[in-house]
Amino acid sequence: MPELPEVEVIRRGLLPLVTGQAITSIFCSSKKLRLPIPKQDLLRWIQSQEIIEINRRGKYLIFIFSNDAVMLVHLGMSGKLGIFSQSAPTALHDHLIFKLHNDMQLRFNDPRRFGLIRVFPPGQFSHLDPFKDMGCEPLEHQFSGEYLKRKAGSRLQPIKNFLMDNRMVAGIGNIYANEILFHCGLHPSTPIGSITRPIWQLVAMKTKDVLLRAIECGGSSISDFVNSSGQKGYFQLELTVYGRAGEHCPRCTATIIKQVIGGRSTFFCPNCQK
Repeated sequence: MPELPEVEVIRRGLLPLVTGQAITSIFCSSKKLRLPIPKQDLLRWIQSQEIIEINRRGKYLIFIFSNDAVMLVHLGMSGKLGIFSQSAPTALHDHLIFKLHNDMQLRFNDPRRFGLIRVFPPGQFSHLDPFKDMGCEPLEHQFSGEYLKRKAGSRLQPIKNFLMDNRMVAGIGNIYANEILFHCGLHPSTPIGSITRPIWQLVAMKTKDVLLRAIECGGSSISDFVNSSGQKGYFQLELTVYGRAGEHCPRCTATIIKQVIGGRSTFFCPNCQK
């Protein structure tokens, strides 16, 4: 599943290509995604409107249009957003195609169909605030050791589950939670209530370092992730523990272990992350 870095890579790639472009027509497939595609809302509020901005919240892309309508896009497990020429052949799982004023097309492709498209009529997005229960953005200034310590309190929840909880921290999934904890030297099962303020500050710092480096590398193409131009990222080449069970730790001679924690595959070094 695309995580925060991959979604941010797509956002940055699309911005110069679609900003200022009007949507001249919209094609919707008959298959539903996580929910049915809101075809009537797309035709009523999005068609003929100009894309003004693309923002991101957690793993969601937020398209803002000239009439103040908003379209949320979640890529789900396998979703892709890309720019194509009008003459480029469509693919089997292209479920949504926006024809732009410059005759290019913005296409949403999703083989597993866990993605989500949601439309907010003009003025409703800020009023309804679909992200009111979402935690702090880890790349923002407010994300700090103090914030994490306050959210953790004295609870016994494992730190890996805590970092992946969107109510606490927005956008961190399994790949980056594993990597962040390795760089902090923390065992994924560490109870959050036992972590001191200085260690939380280290977690905040390493979270930003790992995510920013992943964005710089174009994301992680673990399975089929590509950016808006169809190119793969290469952060997977820098992964230290994720997906490396049975290999030597990059810092010591121990062997990386794989366990299931919170229902997710978890990778760590038993020596460096005690």
